Amino acid sequence: MSAAAAKSADVTPPLAPSALFRFAQEFAESKIALAGLVVLSIVVLIAIFAPFISPTNPNDLLQLTILDNRLPPGTTGSRGVHYLLGTDGQGRDMLSAIFYGLRTSLTVSISSGLIAVAIGTMIGLIAAYFGGRVETLVMRVVDIQLSFPTILIALLLLAFLGQGVGKIIVALIIVQWAYYARTVRAAALVEMQKEYIEAAQGLQLGHLRILLRHLLPNCLPPLIVVATIQSAHAIALEATLSFLGLGLPPTEPSLGLLIANGFVFILSGRYWISFFPGIALLITIVSINLLGDQLRNVLNPRLQK
Repeated sequence: MSAAAAKSADVTPPLAPSALFRFAQEFAESKIALAGLVVLSIVVLIAIFAPFISPTNPNDLLQLTILDNRLPPGTTGSRGVHYLLGTDGQGRDMLSAIFYGLRTSLTVSISSGLIAVAIGTMIGLIAAYFGGRVETLVMRVVDIQLSFPTILIALLLLAFLGQGVGKIIVALIIVQWAYYARTVRAAALVEMQKEYIEAAQGLQLGHLRILLRHLLPNCLPPLIVVATIQSAHAIALEATLSFLGLGLPPTEPSLGLLIANGFVFILSGRYWISFFPGIALLITIVSINLLGDQLRNVLNPRLQK
């Protein structure tokens, strides 16, 4: 083994400042992606500071009155509160409910996504690195899970687990990890054929060191793209489950539950109860997808001009 190969085996190729600058420059070339990033940043900030910027607390029963239920947008309530987006059937301010719903939806999506990424990444790395029966067993499990519709698996899990933030996070973790495992395994198989991995194995470095220090960093580009796009799918899935009444309980409303609460009033002309939460959900998902598409274009050399 050459000295250069041995040296490369002991050093993980870091992202140079020039590479980071080039990445930022290529990303900034898409004005649509930048607009998506700005909108998503605003949505995240709203979710973080929802308790401080919301006109009312929609979860506080003391701030609700049945006299203000289903008021149209721009109406001033019995207590002198101006409802910019109107109120729902329980008298909650729709603007405040949307802010708190964004907070709940993003919390569920990000929490489940981070754990699913960690689990799926390690399983994918182990499958590609050890190969043989380990890889065969892992990929058969992944293939079986991906052969079923995601919504069907989530429905079955929540029917067994019940409602609750923690329970829907568990359900989303179970339905997401296979996507990350397959992505990382495919990227790791390509990296396993390269010289720096052969050099690291020739130096008899520890398996964990090779997996985490050498193999994982080079599998991050496709993983980042999949995780970004999958987070939008997780938000939509949570909204669908809550709309069907199997997601979050009424005491912790998300955007999907807010849409469901106003669905029965649409035919009576009270469109705003479902319309405005639906717009918030649409803006959030579209901004994430725009961001993910540009990340895919930048990180995948085959898609670059």
